[in-house]
Amino acid sequence: MDSTITFEDFTKVDLRVGTIIEVNNFPEARNPAYQLTIDFGDLGIKKSSAQITRLYKKEDLLQRQIVAVVNFPKKQIAKFKSECLVLGVVKDKDVILLHPETKVKNGSTVA
Repeated sequence: MDSTITFEDFTKVDLRVGTIIEVNNFPEARNPAYQLTIDFGDLGIKKSSAQITRLYKKEDLLQRQIVAVVNFPKKQIAKFKSECLVLGVVKDKDVILLHPETKVKNGSTVA
């Protein structure tokens, strides 16, 4: 591990649970990706680009709950503006999405 952060640094990261409500192909992306629309409850709807096309089909992602960082600044990716960062575990260059074990309220805080 290269650097250490303080607990105060960690508390600045806003991790929330949301439900994927729309999935679109993203042909303009440099690497194969989907454009996700995610419902975070009271926080609203946010969009994200996710390089998860090898392990997930679009129809399998709909209504799936995920964990995301919701307080990063927006990031322009081609003609798409990503508003949150969906989290996953990297395994053999693929990303396996993190998700709650049981269904929870959209917008729930991850601690």
